[in-house]
Parts: sequence; C-alpha cells; structure tokens
Amino acid sequence: MRGWNSLTMVHVAETLAGLRASLAPWRASQRIALVPTMGALHEGHLGLVRKARELADRVVVSIFVNPAQFAPHEDLARYPRPIENDLKLLKAERVDVVYTPSEREIYPEGFTTQISMGGPALGLESDFRPHFFGGVAIVVAKLFLQVRPDLAVFGEKDYQQLLVVRRMSKDLDLDLEIVGVPTFREADGLALSSRNAYLTPEQRRIAPALNKELRDIASRARSGTALPALEAQAAASLLSAGFERVDYVAIRAPQTLERPREITGPARVLAAAWLGKTRLIDNVEI
Repeated sequence: MRGWNSLTMVHVAETLAGLRASLAPWRASQRIALVPTMGALHEGHLGLVRKARELADRVVVSIFVNPAQFAPHEDLARYPRPIENDLKLLKAERVDVVYTPSEREIYPEGFTTQISMGGPALGLESDFRPHFFGGVAIVVAKLFLQVRPDLAVFGEKDYQQLLVVRRMSKDLDLDLEIVGVPTFREADGLALSSRNAYLTPEQRRIAPALNKELRDIASRARSGTALPALEAQAAASLLSAGFERVDYVAIRAPQTLERPREITGPARVLAAAWLGKTRLIDNVEI
C-alpha cells in the first residue's frame, strides 16, 4: 500500500513495492537521501531532515521501531509511537516519502540473517547491550538496500552507532555516503532524545549534568591527569548529581573507539547513565 495519508497529506509508503514505485522516477537524475528513525520525532530528527534536504533532491524518512535492537527487558512495548504527529512534522519539512514498513515487511517469515559487528561495535554500548549493534546493523542494511539512497543522515548523539553504520556500509560495499550531524541540544545542554519524555520533572532537572560532566572532562583531558582517573571522577560526579547508575564514562579515539593512553589528537568522551528507568547517552568531542 502507498499513497497520501488522509489526515496529514504526506506521501506514505507502507510496503517495499510501494516505496520502490515512489522512488523509481527520481533515480536516474536526482540524489536521494534517507533519514532512518524510530519515530517519536523531535527537533533533533527534524534537524537531520533539514541536513538531508540541503544535500539531496529528494528526502525519504523511515519510521520503524526495530525489535531486533531491543532486549526482552527493554522498553520496546512502551516506546512512543505518535505516528500522526510524526507525519504532520514531516509534511512541514517537505519530506518526499515517509516509509513506514511493518515488522513483517522488514523481517518476513523465515528471516534468519544476522550481522555480527566487530571494530567500533566492541565495548561501551555492547558491554551493556550486547544485542544492540547486531540489531542496528541488520535493520540499517535492510533499509539501505530497500531505499538505495545516495546518502543517509545520522546524528552524532549515537556516536558509536554512527561509526558502526559507517563500518558496516564500507565493509558490505553498500555504495552510499554516511553523513554525521552534530548533536542537537536543549538550552541547558541535554541532548535531544525521544526517551527524554520518560523523565519526571525532577529527573529532567538533573539530566543536563550528563553533558556538563562530559564538557568538563573534555576540558581537562589534556591536563596530564591519567585518563582512567578522569573517567572515574566524572562517573562519581554523575552519581553525586543524582544519577542512579553510570554504565560508563569513556575517553576514546574518534574513529576506532580504541582506548588511548594519552590525548595527542582528537578524541571523544562518551557516557551512558540512568535516571530512574531512563537511560541517557551523550558524547562530546575533545
């Protein structure tokens, strides 16, 4: 099925056949950009759409809550799915096609293929969510093969994911450009995320401390203090600020995510921490 959503008047493709029929007239002469999302769109997503519009003639946004990247105990069932509002936002951004496949469209009956990622997928998120990058890699590969875009746009908030997608695309010769866009933030520094909606008012007050600590560690990374000590200090500060648990604070090389012995060039500091049942991630360039 494909056509115009009757409430929002934006072009929606729900099947692969409908998607390909929509894109076919543009392939020969126009650049096509893809912005993969799981919906519950916010200003950060819309910033990615605007970047895609700058770089391409046609913009496709996919909305698919990917079950393969959720563990059984994670928030798949309660992940927000405000589809009509998402479509209204995308209409305002002049998106050409919104691709909203069903789970069966992405993972048809009998689907067994998996992608096992190494390199930048090892450590950090994988230490706490070992299923995650395999799930991300397979759905992104599927979307790239279905849409066949000239470029795809991702946010740097999920920095490790961005590196994994770049590695996977290069390794599989998927022949498209992966564009990373700096993190969009609230005025107090909190990285925009669909999961911010889960925060209570008190948790929302505490949440900007994550970015504050990352900026602080980034400013001190060249001070000569041992990097593990800086990481431990930041984790302790987050706990003191009101975070219940810190999964990691880590200083890493920006392209490989290997642990440097000292900072002699560009680097990234990445973190994941919990406020109640909400897990927040962020990263800052050094």
